[in-house]
Amino acid sequence: MLRRNVRLRREYLYRKSLEGKERLLYEKKRKIKQALEEGKPIPTELRNEDAALRQEIDLEDERTAVPRSTIDDEYANATEGDPKILLTTSHDPSAPLKQFVKELKFVFPNSQRMNRGGQVISEIVETCRAHDFTDLILVYEHRGVPNKIVISHLPFGPTAYFQILNVVTRHDNKDKKEMGTVSEAYPHLILNNFSTKIGERTANILKHLFPVPKPDSKRIITFANQSDYISFRHHVYRQSGGPKSIDLKEVGPRFELRLYQIKLGTVDQEEAQTEWVLRSFMNTSKKQKVLGE
Repeated sequence: MLRRNVRLRREYLYRKSLEGKERLLYEKKRKIKQALEEGKPIPTELRNEDAALRQEIDLEDERTAVPRSTIDDEYANATEGDPKILLTTSHDPSAPLKQFVKELKFVFPNSQRMNRGGQVISEIVETCRAHDFTDLILVYEHRGVPNKIVISHLPFGPTAYFQILNVVTRHDNKDKKEMGTVSEAYPHLILNNFSTKIGERTANILKHLFPVPKPDSKRIITFANQSDYISFRHHVYRQSGGPKSIDLKEVGPRFELRLYQIKLGTVDQEEAQTEWVLRSFMNTSKKQKVLGE
């Protein structure tokens, strides 16, 4: 198993190393296409390669015209089966953190909760790979309050790091009877205001944590972005009267997420390339919206 993981990782890194060359070749062919369509002369720097590039352009179709990236490979097999998630915590978790992770287990279908004990990150990742888990979620705390969640897609990444804010668990809510029990049906997803490139990337990471729901599912999970803070809400609904009369009921938990880093690798790979990171000067830029408008 270890040799297989090393081989797969080596192949993945090799494909990633080819991205720069493929992107450069794609830009050259795009310039030639644009010159031919507009009736302009071929750019001087491309005249020596003109004949070979035109031959490649003639052989391309819709699938091969645009180069694929390692981002495409990360979720290439996501549609073959439902996600399988392992949930765990930092070392020596407090009672509030344990309660929060218990509730997260009901939020994510097909998830399993594991007591971490003395295991290190690399051991947990190897366990996930050996048992065909598609994602690993680690939840951390500060003085008994959950403050960070790490979502790592397996086997190659990416890994997203979020700050958690304003956590209200079902256990903390006074209206437990009104909330009722948690449905285990696969939920419908609402991903609102993830319009930028990083926003689309974040939405892609979040949506692949959930399987495809049945059309008649009454459960809804919302990730709504506003000013780069992602509000998580969990609802169920029922039709009380006519077809346009719907009762929406929140079942919890609720919290806010703030993305601060995405890495092109799994959580155990310290050498993994950083795709995006929140810098200190970004906090003072009032006009800049990282995830959406």
